[in-house]
Amino acid sequence: MAKVTFNDDVCQGCGLCEAACPKKIVRLMDRLNAKGFHPAGIAEGSEKDCIACAFCATMCPQTLIKVEK
Repeated sequence: MAKVTFNDDVCQGCGLCEAACPKKIVRLMDRLNAKGFHPAGIAEGSEKDCIACAFCATMCPQTLIKVEK
């Protein structure tokens, strides 16, 4: 199973990672981070559906996403 880590403290909620996810499990969260943005993350319970394609990490302009197999 893949492990995806989001540095959501500095995420600006641009949504590019959400659009890039082929499994549609990356979402902008309902909560706000310290900067006042809705950070990206994996929808709760969907971690097992990640295929570790790393499209989300590739699309992130701030390189805040780390994908490990």
